[in-house]
Amino acid sequence: MDSRAVLVPLSPPREGQPMSASAPVTWPPSLWAATAPAGPALAALEGEVQADVVVIGAGFTGLSTAIHLREAGVDVVVVEAAEPGWGASGRNNGQVIPTLAGHDPSAMVARHGAAGERFNAVLRDSAQYLFETVRKYDIPAEAEQAGWVQPVHSPGRFKLAEKRVREWSAIGAPVELLDRAATARMTGSEAWFGGFWNRTGGHINPLALARGLAEVALKLGAVIYARSPVAGMTRHGDRWLVKTARGSVTARALVLATNAYTDAFESGLAPAIAAEVVPVLSWQMATQPISDNIAKTIIPDRQAMSDTHRELYFARWDARNRLVTGGAAVFPGAGGDNLRKPVAERLLRLWPQLGEVSFDYVWSGYIGMTPDDVLKPQVPGYPRIHRLGPDAFGWVGCNGRAVALSISLGRELARATQGAPLETLGLPLSEPKAQPMRDLVRRIAPLALPLYRALDAREI
Repeated sequence: MDSRAVLVPLSPPREGQPMSASAPVTWPPSLWAATAPAGPALAALEGEVQADVVVIGAGFTGLSTAIHLREAGVDVVVVEAAEPGWGASGRNNGQVIPTLAGHDPSAMVARHGAAGERFNAVLRDSAQYLFETVRKYDIPAEAEQAGWVQPVHSPGRFKLAEKRVREWSAIGAPVELLDRAATARMTGSEAWFGGFWNRTGGHINPLALARGLAEVALKLGAVIYARSPVAGMTRHGDRWLVKTARGSVTARALVLATNAYTDAFESGLAPAIAAEVVPVLSWQMATQPISDNIAKTIIPDRQAMSDTHRELYFARWDARNRLVTGGAAVFPGAGGDNLRKPVAERLLRLWPQLGEVSFDYVWSGYIGMTPDDVLKPQVPGYPRIHRLGPDAFGWVGCNGRAVALSISLGRELARATQGAPLETLGLPLSEPKAQPMRDLVRRIAPLALPLYRALDAREI
């Protein structure tokens, strides 16, 4: 979810919390839930099951891992607390962005050395790999590989675009620096002062992608259990034991792919992982359908767009000419209804030709943030990729850029569980490290948004 968002205490979301194996899962009132093809009919886990690899979580990472394992002929079971795509994978803005939110390639190398270089290569190719996967399996995900553009909101921030072009060009990414005129042509707005363009990016219907990946995994022979929150994972001898309320999976290897929802259903699942990721509530919004005459004047070539504001301005088209955007609430407890007016006003500042703006869909979801500075909790940190034990791996900290990356990391994690040498993989491993004052950070972070807005307004 590419949005600067409000950090709030994480509790199991009311909509769709699977209270039992027989309880239906309620989806958020999102555009994606209204338009995505139905997901597969799945059973809950009951009884004792054996597998070579068990994957916890049926979002992008978990499903990608399962697909790559089945392509290699490996027996895999996926255990999901709700339904495939119910969490962040099915709630985000659907922008496919092959970069990190706050760090360029040199920062990854400085932090992780050769592993950072391999990770950069994975990230560089991640958008292309996602779209190739969609095409390979003919997934009906409304995929549009029109590129991703990051306009700069002040003349001074143009240096950021120049730096990103230099760094990503140096490792072979298809990027381009845009001047003000080119940015205006690409976005349909005079609001920005230039920008950064990656031609491999784009956007998808994220829930349709998640459900499509689940269908692919099933067709390849994976087993997926739904409405089965995992209560714990333990090592017994040379096997991993994953337990739910009504069953268990015993497997040689394990992948944890729960991110911001790690402790949403069961607090004891992976305490060390849950403690290092800060759940962020991100609001997404979709306008009413826009007429073709107006739509062709706003991001006319349909790129994904997210700019350099600290409180991010972002938008993309869906397949029905709706602008899909979002915003952040300042006060805890404020939500979608509070955002309708300010986000509409923002769109009109960018594109006055829209006229009256109304939103047909407003929804939210949690993403995983891993801030590196406790005093700046909304400044994106680095992803955290961990070896959890023998033949066990996981990652958290998408920091708003997981759509592209998660598909490629699923491939890398699948290879890791098969014994591929770690020095050949794009997995910069680290030890779990708890966020200092995590609960306090979640409560006070919304108060930073007015400051960020003031800084954005003053920046030249």
